[in-house]
Amino acid sequence: MSRLQVVSGKGGTGKTTVAAALALALATEGKRALLVEVEGRQGIAQLFETEALPYEERKIAVAPGGGEVYALAIDPELALLDYLQMFYKLGGAGRALKKLGAIDFATTIAPGLRDVLLTGKACEAVRRKEKSGRFTYDYVVMDAPPTGRITRFLNVNDEVAGLAKIGPIHNQAQAVMRVLKSPETAVHLVTLLEEMPVQETADGIAELRAAKLPVGRIIVNMVRPALLDAVDLELAKDAPRSAVAKSLSAAGLGGARRGGLAERLVDPLLQQAEEYGERYTLETEQRSVLAEQGLPLRELPLLAEGLDLAGLYELAALLRKQGMS
Repeated sequence: MSRLQVVSGKGGTGKTTVAAALALALATEGKRALLVEVEGRQGIAQLFETEALPYEERKIAVAPGGGEVYALAIDPELALLDYLQMFYKLGGAGRALKKLGAIDFATTIAPGLRDVLLTGKACEAVRRKEKSGRFTYDYVVMDAPPTGRITRFLNVNDEVAGLAKIGPIHNQAQAVMRVLKSPETAVHLVTLLEEMPVQETADGIAELRAAKLPVGRIIVNMVRPALLDAVDLELAKDAPRSAVAKSLSAAGLGGARRGGLAERLVDPLLQQAEEYGERYTLETEQRSVLAEQGLPLRELPLLAEGLDLAGLYELAALLRKQGMS
């Protein structure tokens, strides 16, 4: 299993939820995982029902088997201060630049610098070791930007390495790309069984492959329970109204008399079956498109009671059962 797990997906597909569940799944049996947020939305804090995350690694959950999940909300300005201290030993001078607004100016204006800092901080956590020689984190899970810009986000260090031919910036960018383009990294794409998210997923996979970035799995989120199969739907489509009313009556839903409850239920039930059939056809078509991508597919259900912390642990258990730990 790759040590850096990047999770992307079209907005609204639940990529932050999947990233959080994946971190819990990976942190089982005494493992330690770091869950990284790069978009400043504090989505991780909301999922784990905790206060807003600062720019520091903080333990937010204990996984089954005693593992630990830490979280970090990366702030580009503070990450730049870290960078200046690491490579240029600016220290107090860097903090003075922040007070003058230079740091904010640099991360806002300089092309790609923000993404370089975000990916660099995550990769630093992947490479970091304790004095004993053991990695600080067994896994780092990144809640990454949406599919539409994930390739540029991950590949920006390659562009910077090409622009800065020598020096610490070039060396840092190359070190980051060695992690991102190695088996240490896997980029997972979260989707729904709907046309637009599936198409964006297919496009994202093509872009990642063209950039030689390692694509991991497709995770289909919020899958609705299967109530009827193709055979059942065909029977419902051709069933006479009188036969449906008779079956409802036999099941105890009103008498068989004309205009009774059983007969009044026929049209609503057949309409629901028709709507379900349309949804079933759409989902079958989208599964075929995803299967054509040649990647492992994993599915997570739509939780009927909504998502709370218990639901997050439930999703993590399902990911473990599907081999994502």
